[in-house]
Amino acid sequence: MSDTNLMPIPGLIDPVPVPRADVVAGVTPREDGKIDLIGLPRKRIAELFEAAGLDARQAKLRAKQVFHWLYHRGVTDFAEMTDIAKAMRPWLSDRFVVGRPEIVEAQHSTDGTRKWLLRTPDAHDFEMVFIPDADRGTLCVSSQVGCTLNCRFCHTGTMRLVRNLTVGEIVGQVMLARDALGEWPKGVADTKIGTMADLDDDEDEGSYTSDGRLLTNIVMMGMGEPLYNFDNVRDALKLVMDGDGLALSKRRITLSTSGVVPKMAQCGEEIGVNLAVSLHAVTKDIRDEIVPINRKYGIEELLQACADYPGASNARRITFEYVMLKDKNDSDDDARELVRLLKHYKLPAKVNLIPFNPWPGAPYECSTPERVRRFSDIVFEAGISAPVRTPRGRDIDAACGQLKTAAEKKSRAELDRLYEEKQAALG
Repeated sequence: MSDTNLMPIPGLIDPVPVPRADVVAGVTPREDGKIDLIGLPRKRIAELFEAAGLDARQAKLRAKQVFHWLYHRGVTDFAEMTDIAKAMRPWLSDRFVVGRPEIVEAQHSTDGTRKWLLRTPDAHDFEMVFIPDADRGTLCVSSQVGCTLNCRFCHTGTMRLVRNLTVGEIVGQVMLARDALGEWPKGVADTKIGTMADLDDDEDEGSYTSDGRLLTNIVMMGMGEPLYNFDNVRDALKLVMDGDGLALSKRRITLSTSGVVPKMAQCGEEIGVNLAVSLHAVTKDIRDEIVPINRKYGIEELLQACADYPGASNARRITFEYVMLKDKNDSDDDARELVRLLKHYKLPAKVNLIPFNPWPGAPYECSTPERVRRFSDIVFEAGISAPVRTPRGRDIDAACGQLKTAAEKKSRAELDRLYEEKQAALG
């Protein structure tokens, strides 16, 4: 790769070397030295273009054009950015790249659910899942490689935490899903941003909406705890919500936390998306056991943070996730205590009852269908919505709590053997 520009590029001040990715803040280094633009906002792209030699005004224009092609059109090749001067396109290609997570494996469930095993540039694996329904299509996005929370019912929780995903790796999951689903607008660009006059019109919104699209909703419920990677999750979701790009409404995005109380208000203020809370128990002893973060931030503290969550209302209810574990958290008394707690804190709430998705060696069993229905009826009768979630993607280990990368998985036979040995040792 040449370090200097030899072509006459309008707006180029001097033939300067390309900024090295390993010294550019917020950018993951690549072996070829190029800078991946996915995950970067317009302002940062403009700064990089200026650092590469464009004057400030030209850098701002080109950043606006490129941002549109990246996030609104889904283009990965600068040569296809037709409103950018032909002489400029090779200049961009020499210095920058439009990346996507590497696909290691793609699986399809018999119920239509799709799961992708993805790999980072430094060879760490993570997963994302797409769940189609009649009225929506939901992408379950990961925020970390692994997890630190060790929730006992969750297969993902048995993984070690490797690292946080970057902004580009988070938003890249959405880009990749749109690629796979054929979701990008077709034909010529529908927003003209090819003149210098457009530089003063930064607030224009592109015409893209989610209407008629397969991917309509995003849930930050994949691998990891989003609030333990707050900055990167926030910046990724801002790109997803940007009106000039993916333009997904914040009302179509839900962030799920196991209860990182100190970050919850900040989430509401700085991101403003819907909140889901992995509650799963109504007593200290049981929640301490199955959701260990409860030992640090107890149920009362968690529910008060929910009551204080910015933007929560009857129109934007907080969702409480509740996995149904046989003889552990599924009694009539548990249901009544759940109702009491939600009403005591005056929470605009919806409860999602999740039949436990088993995995070999799991320490729990799923509640019986009759018990789940009885629990749901008690909550419903108190005036709180409590639907039972239909398990999706179980045959490809894509259901709630089942995500775990191949690098961390043992064979089912080995897990079954280890579990049987453990049970035998316990007598």
